[in-house]
Amino acid sequence: MEARLISAENGVGPDAASISAGLHLRLGEDWKTYWRSPGEVGLPPTIDWTGSENIAETDFLWPAPERFTAFGIENFGYHDEVVFPIRITLENPGAPARLEARVNLLTCSTVCVPQDFDLALDLPRASGIDTDSATLISAFAARVPDEGGQSGIGIEAAHLDAERFALTITARSDRPFEAPDIFPELGEGTAFGKPDIRLAQGGRLMWARLPVLAATPDLPDLRVTVTDTGRAATLQPAYAEVAPDPPFRIAASVPGLAELAWIAGIAFLGGLILNVMPCVLPVLSIKLSSAMKSGDQSPARIRAGFAVSAFGVLAFMWVLAAATLAARGLGLSVGWGLQFQNPVFLAVMIVVLVIFAANLFGLFKIALPSSWQTRMAQAGGGQGYGGDFATGAFAAILATPCSAPFLGTAVAFALAGRAVDIAVIFTALGLGLSVPYLLIAVFPRLVERLPKPGRWMVVLKIVLGLTLAATAVWLFWVLAGVAGREAAAWTGAFSLGGAALLALPRLSGRVRLSGAVQSSAAAIVLAGYLSEADTPTASGATEWAGFDRAAIARHVSTGKTVFVDVTADWCLTCKANKTLVLDRDSVAARLREPGVIAMQADWTRPNEAISRYLESFGRYGIPFNAVYGPGAPEGIVLPELLSSDAVLEALEQAGAGQVAAAR
Repeated sequence: MEARLISAENGVGPDAASISAGLHLRLGEDWKTYWRSPGEVGLPPTIDWTGSENIAETDFLWPAPERFTAFGIENFGYHDEVVFPIRITLENPGAPARLEARVNLLTCSTVCVPQDFDLALDLPRASGIDTDSATLISAFAARVPDEGGQSGIGIEAAHLDAERFALTITARSDRPFEAPDIFPELGEGTAFGKPDIRLAQGGRLMWARLPVLAATPDLPDLRVTVTDTGRAATLQPAYAEVAPDPPFRIAASVPGLAELAWIAGIAFLGGLILNVMPCVLPVLSIKLSSAMKSGDQSPARIRAGFAVSAFGVLAFMWVLAAATLAARGLGLSVGWGLQFQNPVFLAVMIVVLVIFAANLFGLFKIALPSSWQTRMAQAGGGQGYGGDFATGAFAAILATPCSAPFLGTAVAFALAGRAVDIAVIFTALGLGLSVPYLLIAVFPRLVERLPKPGRWMVVLKIVLGLTLAATAVWLFWVLAGVAGREAAAWTGAFSLGGAALLALPRLSGRVRLSGAVQSSAAAIVLAGYLSEADTPTASGATEWAGFDRAAIARHVSTGKTVFVDVTADWCLTCKANKTLVLDRDSVAARLREPGVIAMQADWTRPNEAISRYLESFGRYGIPFNAVYGPGAPEGIVLPELLSSDAVLEALEQAGAGQVAAAR
């Protein structure tokens, strides 16, 4: 990079009260520097004029910026060559002056290099114009945005939604826009994504919507710079109460029937694989328990019962699809397994599991009133189907914290698509997950191959009870991370209290049931009421830095490699990845190296920044891992199920050029 101070004048003319100067930068190929509002990362140039002589005031002007992408993030600045015009007011008109500038700026290519240097320029008493310097200063001064007068650009409306998800702006021009761009400024710490710009009314109306990537609690007044070919304007619009409507809608590309069928097949495989994932062990125990109870029933009843269980799986998937559509319609984040971020949902699951486990341990027997049993027997041909349906639905619920090969692709396709895509994909997931039920429904004689009833069933019931109890303990731990230790403690106490009341034989059935219901209700209410999550702490063989999307680019710009792990306490696949891969000596040692930053994004509780980060990759569920570095500034996305070889290979590939960058 070359840098110098230039002046349009050869010196200070007689009685001259000001001079026109400029900071002239020549940047190397593919190198850039930043505007006054650099975007999500970057630093604007600053100048300290200490030591200058006969200088009363300086006015540093900013030519209109360009948009460029660095490390997958939108930034604003300049490339190749730029002159920052400087209007200098003299203390003593007509007297010689000396400019001494301490310049600090950041230049970036595949790496970023802070620049800190001194420049000086003597201006003696002299007349005349430095033609070359004057031409340069004049050319870049013409790029400095005006207030809308000469450019003919004005802002009609600006709206920032209450959740600070998006900024919507409409601008009007007295002549058609050619290649407009927009650069809003809302103070340090606020960053915007790439705008959606649409023109109307012969190109004279511009509508733009910018996603808000980050925002500070207290925002300054909005300032907006609109650029177009050969002109620019910086304006300070007032906020409108309602977001302006786009001039037209962009029709989304609709996947063809073949593509939808292909993704549905992938979803089916993902649901099928969930049946053998380690995190679905409680689901398998419930299935086995259901099969044991059906051993003495007719093939027709077995077929119907398992078909109803399969319907329970599908019903939960349809409820999940409907909830996803409703949440998306309200502008909320959607994703696979997000219900496990809700403390009330977790409390309900804990209560149910504690009661089921206590029942399997033989502490009490769950029996419906005789009148209910009679009606259900009449309707179901011997026994009711409510338990079968609940078994399938419960199996699907416990499967959702898990991920599996093919699952991420299918869910991402569904959540980014139409309502029909969501319905088809979630149905295919449910069909895959319900295959064991459907298999026995088609071949009910398979149940006859189970061992005959005997003492082993008592042992099995205890094993299944321990399995469900372990699941309840896991959910208790998840609740502690989501809602805090106090909420989890009270939820656990009242859940156990409800099971204990059911186990007291001296109390009447009505009293036990009433007390258990009240205790369970208290557990659920307190989980939501006392919810105040503690700060999560990372543990394991690796020291994890907190997630900071902007810091990724800063670390990579200095030649470092960044490993991002998006995880959650409720994601069992994430825990398996951590135990089996990330905490292994070979990987953990690599992540602890000085040139590697291990960054963990904890999605145990709702976090909009993490949700938006995942959405930028078209992902709506976890686990998610990506590796950034000089050799992979846009990131290398790893598969849901990690392997040591895959992680080490990605770290090696992303770190390519690290040595060169450090020199």
